[in-house]
Amino acid sequence: MRVLTETPIGLSANAKVFNIGSPPGSDITNALLKAFNEACQFPTKSTVLIPKGEYKLGEIVMMGPCKAPIRIALQGTVKADGNANGKEKWVAFRNIDGFKLNGGGVFDGEGNAAWRVNNCHKTFNCKKLPISIRFDFVTNAKIRGITSLDAKNFHINVIGAKNMTFEDVKIIAPAESPNTDGIHVGRSDGIKIINSFISTGDDCVSVGDGMKNLLVERVTCGPGHGISIGSLGRYSHEENVSGIKIINCTLQETDNGLRIKTWPSAACTTTASDIHFENILLKNVSNPILIDQEYCPWNQCNKQKPSTIKLANISFKKIRGTSGNKDAVKLLCSKGHPCQNVEVGDINIKYTGADGPATFQCSNVSPKLVGTQFPKACSSPVTKPPK
Repeated sequence: MRVLTETPIGLSANAKVFNIGSPPGSDITNALLKAFNEACQFPTKSTVLIPKGEYKLGEIVMMGPCKAPIRIALQGTVKADGNANGKEKWVAFRNIDGFKLNGGGVFDGEGNAAWRVNNCHKTFNCKKLPISIRFDFVTNAKIRGITSLDAKNFHINVIGAKNMTFEDVKIIAPAESPNTDGIHVGRSDGIKIINSFISTGDDCVSVGDGMKNLLVERVTCGPGHGISIGSLGRYSHEENVSGIKIINCTLQETDNGLRIKTWPSAACTTTASDIHFENILLKNVSNPILIDQEYCPWNQCNKQKPSTIKLANISFKKIRGTSGNKDAVKLLCSKGHPCQNVEVGDINIKYTGADGPATFQCSNVSPKLVGTQFPKACSSPVTKPPK
């Protein structure tokens, strides 16, 4: 590692720059950790530079707290080991305040070999694969202009964060890559995901328990499994979810659209509230709007016991486009705790398949209807969309 005396183009002139000092093609794990630790102890703001080129990178944890704000400028591509090694994570940032990650570079998870042995989408008892990038208890942070490619498992996992923004992020993996959620957030407060592109094999954005004040705006999602709140209720220690806004987004060729999912026979009694979806464009999206309180993969639950997760203050407004199946809207709430204060306004979802037309189903919910709805809400399907 070497400290630069001159500031490279594109880096702040008033921050000390720590260059990893390794040639392209080399393994930079030790050099990056050394540069980060020195920058972390620097008394004023600093930058760790990974220059252009391809580098190998092993499992690494960059741990704070740091003495001043710190930036990782990833201008090159870092590549993981292609083996399915069973580790929990590849790159982790922990306990850092005032953190930035940018530079236009790429995290390449080399997931292709690992996907062939991953059966977690089929069974609960499976070998876990490493999450590409973890942000644990990171605060006042901005992640901008980076790409996550071919993660073995989740691309990005966020827990315990406060005031964190993802902007101009690209997440890319094949549609058939299992369990490759784009960005998973949970137990955090004040997360923004804006102006980003997510094309992967699982949820583009997934929201776990304890999430408060999440904004997802101007995100293009697909292929993948859509944008999902949950699943919730699988574990006994879960926390409430509130303040979720998904606005001005495009979903294309996804297996699900806007989804809230909770387990029947849930292990806890929590509430998910103030969840709002607005101004969403759909392009051949299956199950475009779905509340599923009977979510039960791998038959790990008793569907005869209604979900104890309470859903309240939920809205779907200005949702338009085309569905990949006839189930345009399904609001399947818990008979133990019917959904409260659900509003549906200005829905126009068309389906042209042979088994059509599109349908709008409700159970254990009486939604407030505003504006126009196509298909017709909670009754027999109608045959003509609104003009």
